[in-house]
Amino acid sequence: MKPYLSFVIPAKNEEGSIAVLHEEIVGVVRQLKKTYEVIFIDDGSTDSTFEIMKDLNKKDRSVRAIKFRGNLGKSAALQVGFDYSRGDIIFTMDADLQDNPKEIPNFLAKLDEGYDLVSGWKKTRRDPSVKVIPSRILNNFLTPLLTGVSLHDINCGFKAYRREVVKSFNLYGELYRFIPVFAVKQAFRITEIPVEHRARKHGKSKFGWERNIKGFLDLLTIVFLTSYNRRPGHFFGTLGLVSFFLGFLIGLYITYLRITTGGIEYRQPLLFLGMLLMIVGIQFVSTGLLAEMMLSARGKTDYSSNIQEMV
Repeated sequence: MKPYLSFVIPAKNEEGSIAVLHEEIVGVVRQLKKTYEVIFIDDGSTDSTFEIMKDLNKKDRSVRAIKFRGNLGKSAALQVGFDYSRGDIIFTMDADLQDNPKEIPNFLAKLDEGYDLVSGWKKTRRDPSVKVIPSRILNNFLTPLLTGVSLHDINCGFKAYRREVVKSFNLYGELYRFIPVFAVKQAFRITEIPVEHRARKHGKSKFGWERNIKGFLDLLTIVFLTSYNRRPGHFFGTLGLVSFFLGFLIGLYITYLRITTGGIEYRQPLLFLGMLLMIVGIQFVSTGLLAEMMLSARGKTDYSSNIQEMV
């Protein structure tokens, strides 16, 4: 039977949380009388996380478990989960028990209002300040500034989507942080609701400063992809034309000096700069045209070859 709800849950070294989270989800879903599936993605765990997932699969056939050969990151795990999900409504949750499944009915009620994506807002966070402060700078200041998409907690892992939303994604790197930006740029309706954020009981946080550095670089990628994804020629072409025009103006100036003064001995560096700008401009325009030609051949990133085992 095709499930109505799909739960996509990436996990790495969460052996103490997986079974409890599954029990909590099932308890809420059965009260709602909805069909469901729970898709766990083991992203390179070194403990018994996947063994627990397989045990859950034996006890509950609605549980599916996918194991990567190594640690590919949260974006890869979510993308694979989305690709294998079958539900009309897809939830994403973190595996560390900080997301409370009791919030599920609130997400569904918000989707019933006509929204396509509902994001959680951890109004009161149970995380150390060393994790919260950099996250707020990136997600609450830089992201709205550069993308125009403003949520209180854009990176909250607890989200609910209509199926058509997740099928439009191609996630890699740290792009999972900016899923709402992708959705808005594709004209989906998004909103957020406050959710309970519980303190971590098992395992340890995967947070590191390098994630914020990667997140900032991926934010720049997001700005490019969402603004020029379907028209890369406009981006490179604009840079190319500006560069070529500046070089052309320098060339006209050098020509004027040559005609009026008869010599440009002291203007040779400026002449070389003009020539360089014109050459760079032509290269930018050419790059834009090549990008336009390649656009139609672009496909989704395929992670299927990295799956070691699936039950």
